[in-house]
Amino acid sequence: MPTNPAWVKALKESGRPGSKCLELERTKSNVDVDKLASFLFTDKVLERNARLLEILKSEPVFDKTQNYFRGRESRIEASLARGKKLRQLTVKHKWTKEEYNAANELMGEPTPYGLHASMFLITLREQGTPEQHELFLKKAEAYEYIGCYAQTELGHGSNVRGLETTATWNPEDKTFILHSPHLTSSKWWIGSLGKVANHAVVMAQLVINGRGYGPHPFVVQIRDMKTHEPLENVHVGDIGPKFGYNTMDNGFLLFNKVKIPHANMLARFSRVDPNTNKYVRPSNPSLIYGTLTWVRSNIVLQSGSVLARGVTIAVRYCAVRRQFTDRDAPEDEVRENQVINYTMVQQRLFPLLAASFALHFTGRGMIELYDANQAQMQKKENPGKVSEDAGQTQRGAGPEELNPGADLLADLHSTSCALKAFASTVAGEGLEVCRRACGGHGYSSFAGLGSWYADYLPTLTWEGDNYMLTQQVSRYLLKSARAVLKNQANTGNFNAINSDNDTTAILKTYKRRQDVGAAFDVLGNDEDLVAAYAWRVAYLTFQALQHRDEEKQSWNSLLVDFYRLSTAHAQYMVVKNFQGALSSSSLQSQLPTQTKTILHTLFRLYALHTLEKEASEFFQSAACTIRQIQLARTKTVPQLMGEIRPHAVRLVDSWKFPDWQLDSSLGRYDGDVYADMFKRASEDNPLNNVVFDPNPDSKTLFKRDDRGDLRSKL
Repeated sequence: MPTNPAWVKALKESGRPGSKCLELERTKSNVDVDKLASFLFTDKVLERNARLLEILKSEPVFDKTQNYFRGRESRIEASLARGKKLRQLTVKHKWTKEEYNAANELMGEPTPYGLHASMFLITLREQGTPEQHELFLKKAEAYEYIGCYAQTELGHGSNVRGLETTATWNPEDKTFILHSPHLTSSKWWIGSLGKVANHAVVMAQLVINGRGYGPHPFVVQIRDMKTHEPLENVHVGDIGPKFGYNTMDNGFLLFNKVKIPHANMLARFSRVDPNTNKYVRPSNPSLIYGTLTWVRSNIVLQSGSVLARGVTIAVRYCAVRRQFTDRDAPEDEVRENQVINYTMVQQRLFPLLAASFALHFTGRGMIELYDANQAQMQKKENPGKVSEDAGQTQRGAGPEELNPGADLLADLHSTSCALKAFASTVAGEGLEVCRRACGGHGYSSFAGLGSWYADYLPTLTWEGDNYMLTQQVSRYLLKSARAVLKNQANTGNFNAINSDNDTTAILKTYKRRQDVGAAFDVLGNDEDLVAAYAWRVAYLTFQALQHRDEEKQSWNSLLVDFYRLSTAHAQYMVVKNFQGALSSSSLQSQLPTQTKTILHTLFRLYALHTLEKEASEFFQSAACTIRQIQLARTKTVPQLMGEIRPHAVRLVDSWKFPDWQLDSSLGRYDGDVYADMFKRASEDNPLNNVVFDPNPDSKTLFKRDDRGDLRSKL
């Protein structure tokens, strides 16, 4: 690598150094960073991450100096080497699943083993029988079987019911025949499939005696266990470069009448009886949604830290960066102003700072809800029963339509859909806001924002496209509203439904108080502020129900309304979870008063800034008045921004992102932004080891090329 001359190394940045800027910022705040971090993650997790970080940094394969200079092929090659080393370290140090996931998160990029470690293992574990665990799961956990989850196809994504790949039951030899009848049947976008996987869980339409029974999961070997070449009548490969996520081997897969044994249909929730050739399903088929619900719950949990990573970089850099002078500053004040002091920058970054905490607490609540529901639903699980009329039906996706009695799981499914769609959208769009807040340097790869944004963007589409998921949320809310109205019609009151879930409760509260009105003190009372969000959800729900049931408007004509309804429902849950975390006994006992105060300020900023953005719906529903909205916009929200300003740097510090994980010149903890950026550009950049031959008539491209083989580090 080239070395800068001594006179260049001696140069210093003009004005106040970035390190001094962040040092002064931290002295302005009384937020207890360590105690807040401990509350967010626990000391055990922080200590674990520090230990794992030292292990990773000591391994040459994890060196990050060339990350931003590699092309797609060399990036995936490096990622494969890192994925292998991560597995070796897991075995060597006997890491738990949580430790492996934490190390992978610290590494900061997906590896070709990513879908094996998540969706493949989870699906085998949750949808396989004990016998299938012996057949498949044990070998998969030992990385003998390396797999993926093959659901999406070239022609179908969100519409799982429309998948074209078939699995036809053959009663003669008791096998299933996997087949791709059309080009659009090709499995597509499947992570870990392109080059790494030797097995796949394939979602295919089950066909018995010419009758369709909907998509089901099948374990299929796709490559030879010794040569790793594709098996006969299996066509598989990598789909090529993408907008981001280029360290993952997303792949395609086609079958030409491939036979698999009866045991390869994951049979915990449904199966084919080999003796009678009949389809067998459990009394509670809603449980088949467990895997997707788990994934969506984790997306919600991760969204807070995903956004916080971008906010950390932007806040630190905006505290270092100086541009222009304040027009109203005293004449003797000639220094350029810190960018973070501009209210337009605060307006963009501080609500995102608040949102990162709001999403974190919501994600924790989502995981707790998932765990509680899974435990309760599995208690009710019982052996399957033969269903001779369980063929293909004209229904939409969602457990609330499969089993209307499964209220708890239906509520969980709706919650996971709403929050996945909302949280990932906030995080993804927020990262772009953070990049633009960093000015021109935000466009540099060295900012650490562009690649992070590009790698996260698929989350807005996979595990349910964010716009499509809102239909499932609205379908559930309409069903709940119908149940409330039916109960009222039958009993004459809104209090006869026992064991109300939260959705039913807010709908009943709205109907009970609809004629009286709301009169919420959104500016002065936290409980009223949360209640206003609930009121808005109920209003939009009953409004949508009127359009659908009374006015008979088409489903398609209401899709925009459904998107707004789902978003409102998600925003209510985020505000409710944030407020619940603030009032929890654990927070009250663990955090100092000053830190609790600033967290409360963040809560109010998030809730009131969101209310102000969605002002028309809050006013239309009578959840608040025009005057309250005006005061929020002109007085309360700007005042809250000002209260947060001195604490912004310490607040992002509490996320405890190590510089090695951020891999960002702009987001360095010590504020040494410009020296780090110059070093990466001048010394780490392999192109500076090349001397071009610019003569257009010369057949030579380079007069000198000293780059060497950068792959030697792998």
